[in-house]
Amino acid sequence: MVKPIILILGAIPILAAIFIVVPQLTRPEIQSSVVNPEDVMTIQYTREHLEKVSFGITQSIGADTAEVLTIQNDGSVVYSLTKNGYSEPDVKYQLSQDELTRLKSLIKETGFVDIPSVVYHVKPNISDYEKYGIQVTLNGKTVNIQWGDQNASQEFIPPIITHVQSSLDDIISEITK
Repeated sequence: MVKPIILILGAIPILAAIFIVVPQLTRPEIQSSVVNPEDVMTIQYTREHLEKVSFGITQSIGADTAEVLTIQNDGSVVYSLTKNGYSEPDVKYQLSQDELTRLKSLIKETGFVDIPSVVYHVKPNISDYEKYGIQVTLNGKTVNIQWGDQNASQEFIPPIITHVQSSLDDIISEITK
């Protein structure tokens, strides 16, 4: 029979681990403690709906819809939309300080700017897909990444990229409500 004191001593490290792990799992956001007030960050995010158009013998890929989201260091946002070749008026927006801090935290905490600039190519037989591009400049270091939908891509798109994409898509949704 095991003595109760041994059970209690064995339970202490388990309880300590639970108290450390559970808050980390239940907190959905990235910590903002990594953001330095002197950080300078700009983001340019593009989202294009591309279609392959056939002209008989030749084929071309054209953008049906193109969206550009530009976020400056002070949280000012400009959203541009071009649809069927016609530009709509730019929409200006201001991110709250919390939204801006959350976005900066996401970029810094995940090491997004340490990803090498890369283009993820799409499959040659795809005729209708979304293409994304993001250029992040953080404290003078710039990374430029371009990719297509995961279904259209020849390669696996890392979750870090799709997580940043999702955050920027949420900002576009907020702006275009």
